[in-house]
Amino acid sequence: MSKQQENNQFNFRQYAWSQFKKNKPAYVSLWILGTLALIALMAPIIANDQPLYTKYHGQTLFPAFSTQNTYEIKSEDGSVETIQLDIAKWKQMDLEAVIWAPVAYAPNKSDFLNSDYKAPSGEQFFKNQSGELVEMPARFRHLLGTNKKGEDVLAGLIHATRISLTIGILSMGIATLIGLIMGSLAGYFGDSKLYTTRGQFWIFMLGLILAFYYAFLIRADELADAIGTSGMAILLQLLLSLAIFIAIAVAFRYIGMLAGKLPLLNSKTNIPVDSLISRAIEILISIPHLILIISIAAVAKPSLVNLMLIIGLTSWTGIARITRAEFLKIRNLEYIAAGQSLGFSEARIIFRHALPNGVAPAFIAVAFGIASAILIESGLSFLGIGVPADVVTWGSLLSSGREAFQAWWLVIFPGSAIFLTVTVYNLLGEGVRDALDPRLKS
Repeated sequence: MSKQQENNQFNFRQYAWSQFKKNKPAYVSLWILGTLALIALMAPIIANDQPLYTKYHGQTLFPAFSTQNTYEIKSEDGSVETIQLDIAKWKQMDLEAVIWAPVAYAPNKSDFLNSDYKAPSGEQFFKNQSGELVEMPARFRHLLGTNKKGEDVLAGLIHATRISLTIGILSMGIATLIGLIMGSLAGYFGDSKLYTTRGQFWIFMLGLILAFYYAFLIRADELADAIGTSGMAILLQLLLSLAIFIAIAVAFRYIGMLAGKLPLLNSKTNIPVDSLISRAIEILISIPHLILIISIAAVAKPSLVNLMLIIGLTSWTGIARITRAEFLKIRNLEYIAAGQSLGFSEARIIFRHALPNGVAPAFIAVAFGIASAILIESGLSFLGIGVPADVVTWGSLLSSGREAFQAWWLVIFPGSAIFLTVTVYNLLGEGVRDALDPRLKS
């Protein structure tokens, strides 16, 4: 790429960013999304029933950050007190110094004194260190109320932010990967440009199935544990699964190349890629999306990873269609012909040259897709399908409001969180679309 081309590319990026900033709703939505992402990453620190720092019997402890589940505290008289972190009643302990999380409660932890739907502004109770039942101190009030079990709604909303954003982003990451590959192949090869041996084709198809099985289904428990741990753990486990998928797919590709030399498997065959992928897209589109997802989720084992896979495997069609349309234009351009004349492999031309120039419109579909995935996850959680019962999500909080219509806070606050997040992603998608549309250039 020449210096002039680099300057043109840089100028277009500057122009797109300046156009995006002029769209005030989209620009504000970007900041709101950043805030939600920060809340998701910092959820264990923002809402936790264990102290961030405390001093007890002369010992400095960091329970919220501890990797062990028990502390052994030695008293002055030589006795040893064992504290189990997950069941210790920290608020009733005689702590010499303490720093609580901004929200001193955790999801799925019941405050039995304030069970049976305590309103945010209603009367709440607290048991002090002497065992007396007193009015709830302002520091420990349930600011958004509680549900039937006495679980803090605000803590549930904060931790559910991580679940909703993770499911939305990772499920659309799966859909984007599938959609870009399928759309690229369909648009570039069409129905008459891809020839291969029968052995290479069928062995590679078998390899893709095994790669998906070993990379995602076998590792479902590890991926589910990572979701409940931290954002970095999610990223590392996802990258490991992708590495396993790619390694198995590449290995079977080379095995197929060797098998394609055998007498019974070396016959050449034309693969109508565009027709096959287009028919698959039409079949998926013809089935009502939500009904298809509900049907699969009702049969599959309740798991966050399974839910992400279900949403991702059924949401790639729009991205594939957009990518296919772009490749139908790109494949006839001069730089594609130049790469072919230089002897570049088809994979190099598609993924290193054509795809970077045709991926921008797909990003718009991704932004809208994440909003759709969050809505689908919330809907399934509301119905009690697909998500484990012990996982707190916005949809499950909203569903608990059906049991008591007087508990308005269980409808208003989770519903507002869903509405805000979906609106932010939709406005963001519209802003990106307008910024990348050269017809709107002024």
